[in-house]
Amino acid sequence: MVERPTVRSAALGRPEATTHAAIEQAAFRLFGRHGFDRTTLDMIAAEVGVGRRTLFRYYASKNDIPWGRFDHTLAGFREVLARMPPDLEVHAAVHRAVLQFNEFPADSRPTHRERMQLILGTPELQAHSVLRYAEWREVIADYVAARHDLPAGSLLPRVVSQVSLALALAAYDAWLADPDADLQALLDESMGLLRRHLG
Repeated sequence: MVERPTVRSAALGRPEATTHAAIEQAAFRLFGRHGFDRTTLDMIAAEVGVGRRTLFRYYASKNDIPWGRFDHTLAGFREVLARMPPDLEVHAAVHRAVLQFNEFPADSRPTHRERMQLILGTPELQAHSVLRYAEWREVIADYVAARHDLPAGSLLPRVVSQVSLALALAAYDAWLADPDADLQALLDESMGLLRRHLG
């Protein structure tokens, strides 16, 4: 999810110089003007009005900015799965959790469509995306392993996590190709195929 711009009160300690959301918004403005590859961290820092060192306190690299607070959203993903009823079939639990994970406010800036167009359409981001996808798959694999009482790294959790990612990305491809498409409907349709691997 995208963090809304807020600044800590000085009464709670040193005020924050900026926010994750402010950095993302500034970066996406620059990506739109100059392209991702030609936008530098120095340009982003100047656009936000902070120093480069301050920027690094929020994001470790330029490649991390399009992903937003991904660690935070993954923690939420784990929580969603953990709250699934224990009698719910595993394929249905993963299906529901993936839909919830991909719910985003319509007024978020940058929009979710802008964010995903950049992530999926920028060659320079593909290697970094592999790392992020691995983290996402791990959340599902851990859940499936626990539900089936399997050791970590077993084949079934790996298969389910890999298939879930492929199904989700297929839905995203269709969504980005059609400005009028409904992401939740596409994800619901694609994730419905997961039952074939867990039926």
